[in-house]
Amino acid sequence: MRITRVEYVISAASPRQFPREGLPEIAFVGRSNVGKSSLLNSLAQRKNLAKVSQTPGKTRLINFFRINNHCFFVDLPGYGFARVPKSVKEHWSKLLDHYLRNRKELVGVVQLVDLRHPPSAEDCQMFAWLQNYGIPVFVVGTKADKLPRGRRREQEKQVAEVLGLPPGVPLVSHSAKTGEGREELLRLLEKWVLQASS
Repeated sequence: MRITRVEYVISAASPRQFPREGLPEIAFVGRSNVGKSSLLNSLAQRKNLAKVSQTPGKTRLINFFRINNHCFFVDLPGYGFARVPKSVKEHWSKLLDHYLRNRKELVGVVQLVDLRHPPSAEDCQMFAWLQNYGIPVFVVGTKADKLPRGRRREQEKQVAEVLGLPPGVPLVSHSAKTGEGREELLRLLEKWVLQASS
């Protein structure tokens, strides 16, 4: 996939606001501080497509970005330790659950985990949930540049083991800083879009 055109479309607070164009959608999900905005900016090669924040939990809505007039990248609210009121967390959870369960346009989910640490309980729950509902998924280990090369394979193995990654589910290490993993990710994303369009 070569991204030549990116348009922010909407930040949806409810399913009524989701786009109705029928284009394939690829969703990005992960803990609040995992680097989701940085990954989206890296893929699109735009500095401020998705807002990067030092405060976990910045993404409070479901953000839709139209890519090449061909598909959508969908930035889902982060899960984990965002410092927000319980009522807000419950709203995020319901919105996320509704999108993942019911969105017919959804062709796959990219789940992000911080490569420097073992996956959290929430990471494992999310991965198991996606597997249980038969939603295509692959995993991205973020912040790869912060690990020495020698530790990289060890950490990738740990992530795969803790999540219980089945054979055939890719795990791609990515660095928003160096661009490592970007081309491989774009190839995987393109495969999903082509399958949905055929």
